[in-house]
Amino acid sequence: MESYRELRERQQKEFNELPLGFAFSDKQFYEMMQKWGLDPIKDLDKIYKIPFGGFLQKKDLNYYHEVIERHYDEMEAAKKSDTDGTGFLYQMFLYELDNHEYGYTGDLEDTLDCLGLTWEDLKAPPVMLKALDKASTEIREREGC
Repeated sequence: MESYRELRERQQKEFNELPLGFAFSDKQFYEMMQKWGLDPIKDLDKIYKIPFGGFLQKKDLNYYHEVIERHYDEMEAAKKSDTDGTGFLYQMFLYELDNHEYGYTGDLEDTLDCLGLTWEDLKAPPVMLKALDKASTEIREREGC
């Protein structure tokens, strides 16, 4: 089974390979449309705007949704496979707590936001809270807190 880091890196690589464009100015939008062989004025009906300045050609919409849904399903299956909170869930929290500087800030909110979790989500299956506690304790001990 993949570790959290391996799953995340593989999914990020696959996401980066999606036929997406990003534009934050008129010039970038024009260049993106030209790269796709589309007219930036006449072919607006051939694209979708997605969050964070992203664009997607309508012809690629099904593929985009397939990848996003598969990534979600893979992550959920990996989470559910950790029945005692010492495997995937622990790795997930440890990685994201480190990534969001928990050892420095002591703040869990950025990590929970990144993972799309609420405090209620943590309470539902007890292994989630157990994994978070194990990871946060390890970081605090490592940091001497």
